Order: sequence, then C-alpha cells, then structure tokens
Amino acid sequence: MTHAFYILTAYTLTTLTILSLIAWNWMDGRARRRELAELEASGLRRRSTAAPGGTPSP
Repeated sequence: MTHAFYILTAYTLTTLTILSLIAWNWMDGRARRRELAELEASGLRRRSTAAPGGTPSP
C-alpha cells in the first residue's frame, strides 16, 4: 500500500460521506415540507400563523 493510495482512499471516503449527508438532509427537508403541506391542506395550521379574521396566537 502506497502513501498516495491511502490519501486517495481517505479523501474518497470523506467525499462520499459528506455527499451522503448532504443528500440525506436535502431529501429529509423535502419530506418534511411535503408533510407540512399535507397537514395544512387537511386544516391544521401553525400556531405562528394568524387565524383567518383574528389575531395571531401567542
């Protein structure tokens, strides 16, 4: 095993790990936004959103 092989392997594994984490976060974010859209479509609202014709709840 050469020194260059070790360095190349380490950089490759690090790059794959970082790209995997980025992809996972991106896909999870999309899933959470989809879930929020479904909840809001079913009538549930966020507490920080003003009620129609009313004041926002604390």
